[in-house]
Amino acid sequence: MNFRKQQWKMLIITMLCYLFFYTGRHNFGWAVKGMSTALGLSYTTIGWISFSMLIGYALGQLINGNLADRFSARIMIPLGAFLSILANIGISYSSSSTMIMILWALNGYFQSMAWAPGSKVISSWWSKDEQGKAFGFYTMAAGLSSVVTFLISIVLVQLHVEWRMLFRLPMIPLIFFALLLLWKIRDKPSNLGYADLHKTEDFEIENKQDWLTRYKNVFRNKDFMLAAISFGFESMARYGLIFWVPVHYLGKDWKANPDYLWVTILLPIGMAAGAISFGTLSDSIFKGNRIASIRLGMFISAVVTLAIYLSPASNIYFGSILMFLAGFFVYGPQANFWPLSQQMLGHNQTGTGIGFMNMCGYLFAAFGEPFFGFVIDVSGQSNSIFIVISFICLCSAGIISLINIRLRKSKKEILVKGS
Repeated sequence: MNFRKQQWKMLIITMLCYLFFYTGRHNFGWAVKGMSTALGLSYTTIGWISFSMLIGYALGQLINGNLADRFSARIMIPLGAFLSILANIGISYSSSSTMIMILWALNGYFQSMAWAPGSKVISSWWSKDEQGKAFGFYTMAAGLSSVVTFLISIVLVQLHVEWRMLFRLPMIPLIFFALLLLWKIRDKPSNLGYADLHKTEDFEIENKQDWLTRYKNVFRNKDFMLAAISFGFESMARYGLIFWVPVHYLGKDWKANPDYLWVTILLPIGMAAGAISFGTLSDSIFKGNRIASIRLGMFISAVVTLAIYLSPASNIYFGSILMFLAGFFVYGPQANFWPLSQQMLGHNQTGTGIGFMNMCGYLFAAFGEPFFGFVIDVSGQSNSIFIVISFICLCSAGIISLINIRLRKSKKEILVKGS
């Protein structure tokens, strides 16, 4: 098999495994209605349970991103998958909100063992000129993972299965694809006898760097820190939609009009379409300018989510279009955040950078969840979250723009010194 085919093989296998990873965490929003009723939990309490998973995921990204620069993705990803499956099964047998919160927090950590290692595999197998496309496909797999989870969950809800089954049945495909990755994936080209794409003096530097040095290099890079904060707001907006949109539509009389549930699946479909589109566009139209494409996507997201808040809920067709566009523009920019890690930090700190950025994303998202639940409890209207999400998208667009301002200032200083 030639190298090009091996590149695609590694990308597709990593995508296939991640395609079913979200069945272990995006299933929660669909279980909320039944769990809340059965256990007598308020939406604020549900929000704190969701918070625990996101905190576990954020902490896991901080740790596992660094570990991805040292250990094999072949081990880390399947291990995270199987531990996540066990945590979900444990929740399905729990009746205590405290136990559910503990297990859901642990599940967040286990789920964090996939993204950064998978990203390191992709950055090792694909050159810088094609990483926008490669990460676009990888991010698309994450978006499609939400589609798979929503699809399975909608079918199960319409079959009136108990909420506990939503923590069991969706996990079955992950078992098979985690085993496939364990069998077929290779961390870098040299593992199959090819020349590594990023063999520079960095490999000698990498061997001398300890884990603390890599973290220090991340914190010292001001532009990367701004990108991580912008990503934090993007993730808060994304999870605000992923988690609370099912709650919003399940709160309607969906049994009388099942079409309400199918509107929700357009959200992750839009996310998947946005991921592949933004990844490709940043390489072509934006000529590698990830900052400009991120800013555009987040600004349009703010407009679309505000339109959802203002539009009448009875108009299913218009709501469907807006739901697709919300997913497209709020998630699409994620494909352009990940290459910033290698561009700003270098190949040998890609895992650490991606892990830190993802940690920021889930930390922001974690604090957003109980706040969204509180907003719904206080306002009594689930659509009130959309105006909050609109403001959050504007924050993301504004902060990522500061990097361009810094770059322009740096260029002016160089010109002044040169003259």
